[in-house]
Amino acid sequence: MKHNRLTITATLSAKEPLRYTPAGIPVLNVRLTHQSEQIEAGRPRRVECELPGVALGEVATKLAAVELQQERQFSGFLVTTRKYEMPELHVVEFIEA
Repeated sequence: MKHNRLTITATLSAKEPLRYTPAGIPVLNVRLTHQSEQIEAGRPRRVECELPGVALGEVATKLAAVELQQERQFSGFLVTTRKYEMPELHVVEFIEA
């Protein structure tokens, strides 16, 4: 099997209202903001990025209850969609950072 797994510590910086698919599955679109210092070529580098995300099912319901600006560790897989020209993280789990 090919791997597509991302785990990132990020702040929940925005979320849309919880919605439901025609089949009744909860869906939550979010925006995640990451800031850290990483070592690259032996030197520290300040890193910042924003990443769109989406959660479905029970994960969406639980994430909808998280307040904005809360830092969490998000895990999932990346997908490029028509809505975004960059990868979107499909969140399959999250925990307190």
